[in-house]
Amino acid sequence: MTGLNTPITIVRPPVIEFGPGVVSRLAAWVKARNVRKALVVADGFNAARVDTLDLGVETVVFGEVRPEPDLPNLEKVLELAARSEADLIVGFGGGSAMDLAKLVSVMAGTGQRLQDIVGVGKAARRRVALAQVPTTSGTGSEAGIRALVTDPETQAKLAVESIEMLADIAIVDPALTMTVPPAVTAATGVDAMAHCVEAYTNKKAHPMIDLYALEGVKLVGRYLARAVKDGSDVEARAGLSLASLYGGFCLGPVNTAGGHALAYPLGTRWHIAHGAANALIFPHVLAFNLPAATEKTGHVLSALGLPEANAVQDVFGSTHDYCASLGIEMRLSKLGVPENDLETMADDAFAIRRLLDNNPRDLARTDILSIYRAAY
Repeated sequence: MTGLNTPITIVRPPVIEFGPGVVSRLAAWVKARNVRKALVVADGFNAARVDTLDLGVETVVFGEVRPEPDLPNLEKVLELAARSEADLIVGFGGGSAMDLAKLVSVMAGTGQRLQDIVGVGKAARRRVALAQVPTTSGTGSEAGIRALVTDPETQAKLAVESIEMLADIAIVDPALTMTVPPAVTAATGVDAMAHCVEAYTNKKAHPMIDLYALEGVKLVGRYLARAVKDGSDVEARAGLSLASLYGGFCLGPVNTAGGHALAYPLGTRWHIAHGAANALIFPHVLAFNLPAATEKTGHVLSALGLPEANAVQDVFGSTHDYCASLGIEMRLSKLGVPENDLETMADDAFAIRRLLDNNPRDLARTDILSIYRAAY
């Protein structure tokens, strides 16, 4: 764990509008920027309600964002961006839409290909404005400078990190999340929590981020069950939107760790939604990390309103039951993952060093395989 004597860099969108109804403020911002034409990047559901944004300018809509977007999905939206010549890109949806919007914003009109910018700090200076409007409470992508896209040939996630992908404005309107069904609310809520937990227990954990991380967990503990039970609970939706935003704050300077590394192959290989994958893996990795993060694990349990636990099996049991109580499927076998693929999944997860190297306790390939088998 790092301390106050460790330098850290934190970036935020220069404008963050937060609260029910703030989506109405986007039009004034667009007008002030003298935007001529907007390209909205969305999934099918949100493409059908683009009028909600009321941008006030000519708008082109790409409404084919896929869960766990891949290279062909990115290429398709880039083709539309080239034709539209928009000077504003709007990510409107969950993390997939916002990640594609980030990539389009730095690739459109620059001549850069994805392979040119994979890694850290390789993207050219952005030529267009970027606005992010989340409609789920999970990824916190609206606040960050990373984007992920899957290579269908290798089934690996390609990660791009650049300050050029930081949104000019983030519109975090909890009212836009009211239509999210209970199962997705639960899974994305646990994803937001996992961002916070993995940052809080991370080898790179920093006191400047810890306050966001722990508060994000508390917000999930306070509001997630309420939002799952009653999706029209505005306060609960707002609490989760804030938790998601705080999780996004954690991702830039600290990032996630073992939990996300183990969750990624579930999405890339078997197309399990990112939130559901993280929720299923979360109790296993939290319990595994207990010997290396005993005090902070206790803080996590307390923040979630769970009883104190000092043994690995007790940490696992209470967090597993918590996730299951939200209606989340906690068995890989029930999500269509074949048992004979666990070895390959372990290979894939073990190769994600950018995250595994952050984990407070070393996760050997044998440990990863054991977790997959226990989760099966």
